[in-house]
Amino acid sequence: MKINYDDLENAYHFVSSDQKFMNSAILCRETGKIYYISGMGDSDELPDDVDDPDRYIGIPHKKDLDLGLWLIEDFVAERLPDSIAEVTRIFQHKGAYSRYKSLLESKGLLDEWYNFENTRTREALMEWCTAQGIEAG
Repeated sequence: MKINYDDLENAYHFVSSDQKFMNSAILCRETGKIYYISGMGDSDELPDDVDDPDRYIGIPHKKDLDLGLWLIEDFVAERLPDSIAEVTRIFQHKGAYSRYKSLLESKGLLDEWYNFENTRTREALMEWCTAQGIEAG
């Protein structure tokens, strides 16, 4: 089965846009159609057999692919090793991600972070596809 990578990435971002299990997306292995389920109640109508694991698979959340704090830690270790303690403190409080991006912007690394994040996300999603027997292109 082949799926359009952009559709997969959009579903991944939808699932990862909130806490795990708040939003979900389910891929039909036969048709490549993605069904969206929102924690806010605005969801696609699901097929009757959506619980069939041979036909449907859930799109992973960023935490399922180690693309949460692990990704930030990798980037900081690689590009800002002198700021590890500062970034650790940032992530001990609410609103951490915006403060993290402000730090990166002040050091001229925000665009590099986005490129790093996009590259690692694509790699992780492609690995997930391979493991699931899905071709993404």
